[in-house]
Amino acid sequence: MMVLLDGKKASAAVKEALQVQTQALTAAGKRAPHLAAILVGNNGASETYVASKVKNCEEVGFRSTLIRLESDVAESVLLEAIEKLNQDPEVDGILVQLPIPKHISEQKVIEAIHPAKDVDGFHPSSVGKLVQGLPTFIPATPYGIMLMLEHFDIETRGKHAVVIGRSNIVGRPMSILLSSNQKRGNCTVTICHSHTPNLKEICLQGDIIVAALGRPEFVKADMVKVGAVVIDVGITRVDDATAKKGFRIKGDVAFSEVAPKTSAITPVPGGVGLMTIAGLLKNTLQAYLQNQP
Repeated sequence: MMVLLDGKKASAAVKEALQVQTQALTAAGKRAPHLAAILVGNNGASETYVASKVKNCEEVGFRSTLIRLESDVAESVLLEAIEKLNQDPEVDGILVQLPIPKHISEQKVIEAIHPAKDVDGFHPSSVGKLVQGLPTFIPATPYGIMLMLEHFDIETRGKHAVVIGRSNIVGRPMSILLSSNQKRGNCTVTICHSHTPNLKEICLQGDIIVAALGRPEFVKADMVKVGAVVIDVGITRVDDATAKKGFRIKGDVAFSEVAPKTSAITPVPGGVGLMTIAGLLKNTLQAYLQNQP
């Protein structure tokens, strides 16, 4: 029987636990954890993501601050805003919503956030610790996927995991987590990308497939073996005149044809996206606890 890996259920469980911890902290007279987000410009998808992050902070009892900057803001002004948050002892976690305008160096922005407040887990220091298996902030999407595997008790040990996509945000960290020596790790991992010649054959060997390449409905039924676990990280707005909003959200997996073959699969929307926020909130609490004198 196919299990729907429902992000609503899994994220609700994570958020409930965070809410209980936050209430215990504030009941003890301590301040609540505080996440600060910077949004540059007004990209529609980014607006939606940031609004959702702020709303989720409120739901678990965290404080949140949203700093809006114009799309033509000077790089130096953005870096100054980050430094101000770095210096603020009341701010635990900082995130700059990506993508940012082309005239600003993404790498400079990532490196400007103090590693102790790097709740997105993108700083080279966080990534280095992740590679070495040291405690660190795990990028929110891979962290959310690991929390989802845990919630639904998906066995990973000894399995062959195929990760499609090699981005620093999802593919690479996902491959490290799945191959690491931990409860939801111990997979043999193959990373595929746009230059992989025999992609279909490799996918057919996968007990677990993580699709994170940003191409709507790329993974078809003939690429998935019966009984596989499929994690769809893709989230693309596809124009559709029949939809109320004028677009539909599509994942990287052709859900309707792939789902019947799987033992478990994430929906889009309602899957990994919700878990990403759960991962971010857990990182923010971790930053807060490490920030306490």
